[in-house]
Amino acid sequence: MGGYIVRRLLSIIPVMLVVGIVVFSIIHITPGDPAAVLLGEEASKADIDELKSKLGLDRPLPEQFWNWAKGLLQGDLGESLFLNKPVTAAFFERLGPTLSLAILAQLIGVTLALALGITAVRKKGTIVDQSVMGFSMLGISIPSFLLGSLFVMLFSVQLKWLPHAGYQPLSAGLWNHIKHLLLPATVLGLIQAALITRMTRSSLLDVMSGQFIKTAKAKGVKEKAILYKHALRVAFIPILTVIGESFGGLVTGAAVIETLFNIPGVGQLIVNSISRRDYAVIQGSVLLVTVTYVFVNLTVDLLYGLVDPRVRLGKK
Repeated sequence: MGGYIVRRLLSIIPVMLVVGIVVFSIIHITPGDPAAVLLGEEASKADIDELKSKLGLDRPLPEQFWNWAKGLLQGDLGESLFLNKPVTAAFFERLGPTLSLAILAQLIGVTLALALGITAVRKKGTIVDQSVMGFSMLGISIPSFLLGSLFVMLFSVQLKWLPHAGYQPLSAGLWNHIKHLLLPATVLGLIQAALITRMTRSSLLDVMSGQFIKTAKAKGVKEKAILYKHALRVAFIPILTVIGESFGGLVTGAAVIETLFNIPGVGQLIVNSISRRDYAVIQGSVLLVTVTYVFVNLTVDLLYGLVDPRVRLGKK
């Protein structure tokens, strides 16, 4: 187990190298000049060139990348041009809202998905099963910004049940914290639930056709006991994989919802940094998000052994 964890952690290094090169290349070939954005539309070309020289943006791209990579090896991701603070400080200030949103969305999504997936298996071939699959198809197909806009119109504008935007930290009170996250978390949770529901149903149906299930039925074991005590545990490995992937996607890809609901998370930080060409923040945030995603998947891998003792990581 220890060797497996070390190998997985070492695998982060080449991943970060590739991600760093790709992100650096993309943002530097994209039109836009951070020096011009900093100085404003009234700035002269001479002033812009002077600032670019001061920031090192006039140097060849390989040299700029090497200077950034040297700082990265020393644990320095650089400093934001616009926020006047280190990239790591800016990232971790925004990580709290993103994690709160992702955790609440995942709780909603997993709870709903397991309930719907198990119900679909118990009612296989009925209108209930077809309705669950219809929900799953709709959830996978509908864009998050469209569903979010519809929810704002219904629950915030019409019914006035929940705030339409904004964020309150946990220090402002648990209910106040959850109330501002409930609407965006529900939007994300429903979309996640659609995918997890399909996997739950598919995995359970596959297990329920197994020989050991037929043996249990022949022995007179009750259907509920077979489903919940035996089948669900065996089927949970692929379900857990999808849950881990979806949670990693929530942490790394909630930018649209954070922008729509004005949540000061990592996604909104990256979107704002792209619009003003804050190179250091974009590069550093994407790298840290990549590391977060790798750690989420590593955690899921370690949970396999707890869910099914037959699984031995690092061995065939």
